[in-house]
Amino acid sequence: MCSGNFAKCLGITLIPLAILSFLCNILLLFPGGKPAENNDDITDEVWYFGGILGSGILMIFPALVFLGLKTNNCCGCCGNESCGTRCAMFFSIIFAGVGLVGAGYSFIVSALAINHGPKCLINGTFTYPFTDGDYLSNHTMWDACEGPSDIVTWHLTLFSMLLIMGLVQVVLCGFQVINGLIGTIFGDCCSILGCNVDGVS
Repeated sequence: MCSGNFAKCLGITLIPLAILSFLCNILLLFPGGKPAENNDDITDEVWYFGGILGSGILMIFPALVFLGLKTNNCCGCCGNESCGTRCAMFFSIIFAGVGLVGAGYSFIVSALAINHGPKCLINGTFTYPFTDGDYLSNHTMWDACEGPSDIVTWHLTLFSMLLIMGLVQVVLCGFQVINGLIGTIFGDCCSILGCNVDGVS
């Protein structure tokens, strides 16, 4: 597969992941699926916007760049198509780096949130009843949360989804760094074979 085609496949995969990450972070603003009475009642890690900024917005730019690599040749470097495609692949490495930073940020925030546990109602006050992930293997501890309803399940499900999607995005952007290096050094196979934009020689 040509490096440009491979990058396009990565871009197609990254866009739905970015949208899902964005939505997961939005849902976390509604503890247990209900509007919070006070912003202080929401788990702190939600406000770090790992899914919105990291795996969401910062991932959209690389995804769009990857999608356009197939036809982008940096103006052909003054008419030299091979040079132009190599230039485009080089810049894709930079955007892949941006994606790695964003996805890595979301992954770290999600891991911290899962370890920290949700903020929930205890004796009329919103606080953190769990420490160092001690609640993960002991479901009876979940009963300590008086509200919101099913907050622990809500917290774990959404942050686990963000964690997994962040990890997948890290892997995909890592693939594009390698793919971009190959495309920069050797050029896209279509430029070498003399393909047109549609890949037909």
